[in-house]
This record gives sequence, C-alpha cells and structure tokens, in this order.
Amino acid sequence: MTRKTLSVDRFKLKPGERIGDKFKVIEILGAGWEGEVYLVKELRTGVVRTAKLFFPQRNPGDKTLKSYARKLHKLRQCHMVIQYHSLETFEFLGNPISVLISEYVEGELLSKFLKSQKGKKLNPFQAVHLLHALSLGIESIHATKEYHGDLHLENIIVQRFGLGFELKVLDMFNWGKPSKENYQNDICDLIRVFYDVLGGAKAYARHPKEVKAICCGLKSSLILKKFRSASQLRNYLENMQWQSR
Repeated sequence: MTRKTLSVDRFKLKPGERIGDKFKVIEILGAGWEGEVYLVKELRTGVVRTAKLFFPQRNPGDKTLKSYARKLHKLRQCHMVIQYHSLETFEFLGNPISVLISEYVEGELLSKFLKSQKGKKLNPFQAVHLLHALSLGIESIHATKEYHGDLHLENIIVQRFGLGFELKVLDMFNWGKPSKENYQNDICDLIRVFYDVLGGAKAYARHPKEVKAICCGLKSSLILKKFRSASQLRNYLENMQWQSR
C-alpha cells in the first residue's frame, strides 16, 4: 500500500527547536509556496546558516529541493545568489522533512528597507542605482542559461547601499528548462521592482521623463521591445543621460 504524502502548510518551529542533529532554530525568516525559511545555528560550531524547510506535498521525492540545490550550485559564481551548503532531514509528525542549508546573508529585505526611507520610497537617483545592481546580477544569472523566475520586493536583500547597492536574491524558481519567456519575465520583473521602489502608481505621474522611459508604463510589450536582455538594460542605464532642470 502506498503511503500518502503528508500535507503541511505551516511548520511553526519555535526558537530553540532542533532541525535534525546539527541545527537549532533561532527564528523564522519567511514563508512561501514551497516551504518556510529559518535562521538556524549549527550546534557544533555556532555558525549561523539559513534553513529552507520544504512542504512535503510541494517536494515529492525531493524533486523540488534537488532542482533548487543544483540551480544554486550552478549559479555559485553569481555574486547575487545565495550559496548552497548541504541537504539535511528532520522528523515532523513522524515524517521525514527535507531541509536545504545555505549561507546566511545579513541585510534587510527590500520591502522593509523601503519603510525606513523618506516617503517609504527611493528617489530616482537611488532607484536607478538599485536597478543597475539588479540588472548586473540577473545578467550574470542569464549568462549561465538560468533565470530567477519570481523577482519582487520580498525576495531581494539589501546588504549595503551608498553610491551603489549590494544585493542578494532569494527563492530562485525552477519551472523546468529555461525558455525565452523566463528571461523576458525576469526583465519585466526588474522594471516592476524599479517602479515599486519609486513609490508605485501614487508617485508615477511626478517622475522625470528619464524614469518613465525606463518603466514604459509597465507595458510588457514596450519593455521587451526596448530591453531585449538584461545586458541591454544594464548598458542603457550606464549610458543614460539626465537632462538638467
């Protein structure tokens, strides 16, 4: 008789609980469709890591986890991607749960970072620098014939900012073999993030024409006609001219 796969929508692990024999939970960092992410400490060394616990119904036969781990390994030279470390398991309600252990990246989610900024948004100069940093990272990902797949304010970490930004991206999706559409979606997501950090629809009418020329009214057809690749977007930003006012 085939055993039915356990269905889980929350693990609700508390600080101090163990994940297998090696890790102790510090706090939960977030949750998504595939599972939950925790900040954990390695018991023997005290080193802090990140643990992604996969909901078993989203990870049959560890297929999702294995694809995710292989993707991170393939992208290990891309500076904006979290570094994969190892696979662990622990028991939950009598069932083995797979856990992906990766590096812990200090910083703030972009969504939280924006709340601390004046008006809860970036000015055009800052936003262009953030978009440039993101386009560089996505360009390096696309160069490996991979893609991100779900770029938004909740899965970008701001590590440092000033003249430019140092960023990391979370939740690399794996929806099968990369296609032209995957790459195009990443480009449109880059522009959407740019639009959102500038304040979204409420602030759009007041933006300078240089900003609107990048946003293209958020129309995918116009965005993709102007920016056929992340490289083209990055090059556009490096050579754009601001008119004095």
